Amino acid sequence: MAIVRPFKAVRPTSEVADKVLSLPYDVMNRNEASEMAEGNPYSFLHICRSEIDLPNQEDTYDKSVYEKAKENIEKFLKEGTLIQEEKPVLYIYKEVMNGQSQVGIVGCVSIDEYQENIIKKHEHTRVEKEIDRINHFDVCNANTEPVFLTYREDKRIKTLVEGITANNEPVYSIKAADGISHILWAVDDLGIIEMIQAVFKDIPNLYIADGHHRSASACKVGLKRREEKPDYTGEEEFNFFMAVIFPDKDLKIFDYNRVVKDLNGNSIETFINKIMEAGFAVEEKGKNTYSPECRHTFSMYLGDKWYKLTAKDEIIPNDMIDSIDVSILQDKMLGPILGIQDPRTDKRIDFIGGIRGLEELKRRVELDMKVAFGVFPVEIEDLLAVADNDMVMPPKSTWFEPKLGSGLFIHKL
Repeated sequence: MAIVRPFKAVRPTSEVADKVLSLPYDVMNRNEASEMAEGNPYSFLHICRSEIDLPNQEDTYDKSVYEKAKENIEKFLKEGTLIQEEKPVLYIYKEVMNGQSQVGIVGCVSIDEYQENIIKKHEHTRVEKEIDRINHFDVCNANTEPVFLTYREDKRIKTLVEGITANNEPVYSIKAADGISHILWAVDDLGIIEMIQAVFKDIPNLYIADGHHRSASACKVGLKRREEKPDYTGEEEFNFFMAVIFPDKDLKIFDYNRVVKDLNGNSIETFINKIMEAGFAVEEKGKNTYSPECRHTFSMYLGDKWYKLTAKDEIIPNDMIDSIDVSILQDKMLGPILGIQDPRTDKRIDFIGGIRGLEELKRRVELDMKVAFGVFPVEIEDLLAVADNDMVMPPKSTWFEPKLGSGLFIHKL
């Protein structure tokens, strides 16, 4: 059973929605956020990356950053940039990137179902990142950005969504500067809302695709509010957090690639020999960019050449997690040969989302790295299977595109 609940969203007016819309808080650094918001007082980055309005505050986790975010929400509301729905609604949210669409339902989901693992996870979270979003949500008294959830497609939901989008005008239809379209329909008909909710009650699980820190933090803020209000009923808004819920068939996972600072004391020739000894077939591609075409194949850029690496059958474990390509790369090469034991903390490794293309790997090697590896993307079925077995993916396994836009809806607690 999956609870999906309408809410009185805070959202921008249609006149300024295109100016409010921003990328999520965690896909850029402070300087990039500042550049993106420059000259645009409406940008949601003034809320989700409010440190850009505190030029003398270098600590992005300082209390003043969260207080500034709250102040900016109140300012946007007072000026009419943001408005609040008069009654609870759901939304249909469609994103289009390069001709591919993903269409999801925007609503609130239950912190109890998160705790009970009805909302399933596939990643570990980092404490400092959780604390950051806890403070942000708590001080702002709102979930300012949604969690990206998925579920195994149900034709009944698909039919309902198609009927809504075909017969109603959208609230927004925005084409962002990056070419991605964001289209939003409001669902305020109680009968249709109840039909959507009834179908989701038949869906056994939702899955976090992207936003593990946001969901963990939202849950902990809700639990904190319960402690502060011991007579809570369970119907208060803090018992729920905002999400966009997409069917699995709509989603595209990109590769999540690696670049490494050095060869751990090896020459290029020695390194390649060690790769072959570790169980990889190595094929030189020269100047021709090689993109992995199937599981257990990798691209490598080293010494101004591209290579195809193929993991031989004898080094591929018969294990759900260890047989994932990023695990094979880590366990057979990055750890034992390059000395990167913990990719989450080692400063010698960096990660590049596949949306940037393999040319970004070449650029980074020519700029500040020594070797780059391209990985074949994880399949959505693999992610769901890992979550169903209460396991976790290796760090930096999945990169979803398009990212959810920020600023189109806020959930007040």
